[in-house]
Amino acid sequence: MFETISTAWRIKELRERILFTLAMFVVFRAGSAIPVPGVEAARLAKYFQEDTIFGFLNVIGGESLSRFTIFALGIMPYINASIIMQLLTIVIPKLKEWSQDSDGRKKISQLTRYGTVLIAVTQGIGYSFIISGAVPDKSFLSYFIIVLTLTAGTVFLMWLGELITEKGIGNGISLLIFAGIVAGFPGQVIRIVEQVRFGQVSFYLVLLTVAILLFLIIGIVGMDQGQRRISVQYSKRIVGRKMYGGQATHIPLKVNMAGVIPVIFASVLLAFPQSIAQFINHPWAEAVADSLRWGKPLFTVLYVLLIILFSYFYTAVQFDPFQMAGNIRKYGGFIPGLRPGRPTAEYLGKVISRLTTVGAFALAFIAVFPIILQGATGVQLTFTGTGLIIVVGVVLETVKQIESHMLMRSYRGFMK
Repeated sequence: MFETISTAWRIKELRERILFTLAMFVVFRAGSAIPVPGVEAARLAKYFQEDTIFGFLNVIGGESLSRFTIFALGIMPYINASIIMQLLTIVIPKLKEWSQDSDGRKKISQLTRYGTVLIAVTQGIGYSFIISGAVPDKSFLSYFIIVLTLTAGTVFLMWLGELITEKGIGNGISLLIFAGIVAGFPGQVIRIVEQVRFGQVSFYLVLLTVAILLFLIIGIVGMDQGQRRISVQYSKRIVGRKMYGGQATHIPLKVNMAGVIPVIFASVLLAFPQSIAQFINHPWAEAVADSLRWGKPLFTVLYVLLIILFSYFYTAVQFDPFQMAGNIRKYGGFIPGLRPGRPTAEYLGKVISRLTTVGAFALAFIAVFPIILQGATGVQLTFTGTGLIIVVGVVLETVKQIESHMLMRSYRGFMK
């Protein structure tokens, strides 16, 4: 492993890409420390508890929101815009047509950027009014500067992510989310050390918790890498004086095709009641919010159900078995033992349904396991299953990209 890293470091292009990515991380963390002008951050603590939507976004953004820095909105507006564009591509024929060629995909990317700005402005206005108690100057100019700063911060992060993708290693947007989550780990370690120091939890219980989390990470790796390979045979065909086809290949269907999106959707949806309850001074609102707090039985049950539901929904949006069957037939392929067309589509639909069932339940278990672990051990875990899934997934994807650079130069990479 270390020999491979040393070999990778000796490749000039790879070394430059890694250094560029690390430099962009420094820029990201520096911006996360610059406060938005006109806001008293000391008054904001009550809005950013872990069991509110603000607390969830705060964890994803590396605690930039709780300090209300210029990167307070983070990269979430871009992610939301991307998800919305993916859904619109399914229902709008023109967008679907654009998604099938390179020029069209560039247009969709441009629309996603415009959507990011619109969502960032909307969220900036919303946050400005929500935290109005922390804004001493209530003038229009003060609120305009706050919204402008927040929007500019998100646009800068979007540009930074695209720059990392182009000149660095890995997917830039994913790496920025990764950097934000990892930035909160030192604080987590300090809190656990304080718990041990003051006798709130046993040292051996902390070691047991760490060991269990390591096994959980192994499970996340297995779920991320797990796939079902569908064999496809292409028949021989003659074009002019040349013969094409005749080779066998496979379609890799991932166990967890939806990725971490279902967990994010479920987290945001369940966080809304606690967030709204902060602004409604009524006993029933407080009762509802209390029953849906992080770690409560009702929250856990609804969390699992929503993750499973969104897993099926997002997989259905991403994978169309009839379109896949049509593409196989178009290029002269077939799945052994099945006729092209509808039989192939029905078979792919059954396979993806079974895989989604396994992936959805595995994803739900990983997401709620830190809740169960904290309740059983008493060790304070501020990070979530969502954070672990994102961190492990980004690391694996980045390693794959380094691996591809190594293989192009005939070096042995990380994976054997």
